[in-house]
Amino acid sequence: MRAYGRRHRRWTRRHPQPLLLVPDEPVLLVGLASIARALFRYRSEAAPIYAGLVLAGVGSLLHHTHRSAWPLVALITVLVAVASGLRGFPWGVERREERAYAATATAVAGGWLSAATALGVSSRPLFTVLVLGIVVLGIPWWSHRRRRARVRVDRVIHAWPDLADTIGLDGSRVMSAVVDTWGWRARMKLKPGQSVTDVVARVPAIESALGTRPGAVRVEQDPTHAGRCTMRVLAVDPHAGAIPWPGPTATTLADPIELGVFEDATTVRVPLLRRHALIGGTTDSGKSGVLNVVLGNLVACPDVVLWGIDLKGGMELQPWAPCLARLATTPDEAPRLLADAVAVLEARAHASSRDNSRVWEPTPNAPALVIVIDEYAELADTAPDAVGYAESVARRGRAVAVDLLAATQRPTQKAMGGGALRSQMSIRVCLRVRERRDVDLILDKGILAAGWHAHTLDAPGKFYVLADGHNQPRRARAYLVTDDHVRDTAVRYADQRPELDPLSQAAIDGPRRALEPPRVTSADLESALLSALDEAPDDGLAIPELIKATGMSRTWVYDRLHALATNGRARQVTRGRWRA
Repeated sequence: MRAYGRRHRRWTRRHPQPLLLVPDEPVLLVGLASIARALFRYRSEAAPIYAGLVLAGVGSLLHHTHRSAWPLVALITVLVAVASGLRGFPWGVERREERAYAATATAVAGGWLSAATALGVSSRPLFTVLVLGIVVLGIPWWSHRRRRARVRVDRVIHAWPDLADTIGLDGSRVMSAVVDTWGWRARMKLKPGQSVTDVVARVPAIESALGTRPGAVRVEQDPTHAGRCTMRVLAVDPHAGAIPWPGPTATTLADPIELGVFEDATTVRVPLLRRHALIGGTTDSGKSGVLNVVLGNLVACPDVVLWGIDLKGGMELQPWAPCLARLATTPDEAPRLLADAVAVLEARAHASSRDNSRVWEPTPNAPALVIVIDEYAELADTAPDAVGYAESVARRGRAVAVDLLAATQRPTQKAMGGGALRSQMSIRVCLRVRERRDVDLILDKGILAAGWHAHTLDAPGKFYVLADGHNQPRRARAYLVTDDHVRDTAVRYADQRPELDPLSQAAIDGPRRALEPPRVTSADLESALLSALDEAPDDGLAIPELIKATGMSRTWVYDRLHALATNGRARQVTRGRWRA
């Protein structure tokens, strides 16, 4: 008996008996309340049925009170159906299929209501048509992904208090939620004492509680309230595929540069006028792609002179050589180029002081100077003398429109952590990095804890941008610039590139006159150009080759070529290639 009693107690503990709770209210009221809760909970699923019942009620009422009003009902139906097919009106519907469904459903419902107003709901064909319409038009509604997503979001909102207690955000609540193309976003109110940092720290727990894929949750600070934030849940990665580059959109340096697209389909627009920029990311993170997007826009601006430093033998910047006024590819050339940049900014600063003007306004006749440095860490290692010039440009160059655009694949503490260069970079683009600490090196100290998780970026071209107007950790993907884009853009704008203004050019040439041998005469230079054209192959010589043969600027070469072509002494074989 004792053994039986122990077995019975163990069985009872493992299989508890259900309890019957008898409510104090009448059973009828409890049943009606349960039915009402079920109807409200499944209101989205039952929306076509509810719409059919409303139509039947309204049709019966109009048939008994305003039977002759059916032409007015038909006219209103036509107007509403046409409006439903318009883009974005009246419910903000953008997709063509959704607009077609809205217009069709409106036309069918309005047509049936007009007939019910004239003939009566009890008329035999109308009831059958109503049932068929509910079924046929209900199928697209029941299968639509956005409606199903809205149902899931409503259930998440209902269960959020319990989920918040589980993940350590007890007291927070969801104020509102909206379903969009890629998922849904919710406005959250936090408990007093909680901040967005607490929510960011619990993002992995939120993803686990919601049952999403890793990396699907984004958290953004509400700029108007420290105790509120926006949580975005992406069911589908909007940046799963590459985004083709639409071509240059800037026509002057004052125009913002379009780098790519945020996850909410808005464009990443960054102004570069009188700003230094830093692009950082590990190998195969898409750093060259972002750099090409910037260069593709800058070469289209007639008020910018571009200089380049590429110590990898010109692998990255050589395709843009037709649009670069100068390109340094060796450790000896880089310091000279940056020293000339310092001479330019000092000359402009003195001229501005004499003219009592605070800034240098770029124009085609007095263009800005942008120095593009690919792999800045390599420059710091192989040409340490150039670092001092680069820091001088970073400190003093912005007011006189001498700007730096530095890129690096190796954001070491030595290259990025010290000196004035990093602190002067007001635009910072961070692509994928290998270590979490590299995020703080590229962007700013302590930025990782605020949600700028660049170490989790999972595709080339995805990046975070920290600049004026971009202070929230929003993921973006850069445009894809192919080799064909680079080649076509460089050829298109090679003939439109400006030269430095006389003041800046004189600042470069002045210190050299005492060190360089006497200049050759104009006749000697033209003779060298003609010799090069005479010895050119059948397909001609490119402009960079003629510049190298004469040692003169691109503008001088073009001017002499056009003069020789007018006199019949030179001809253009193909675009950008010449011979005698």
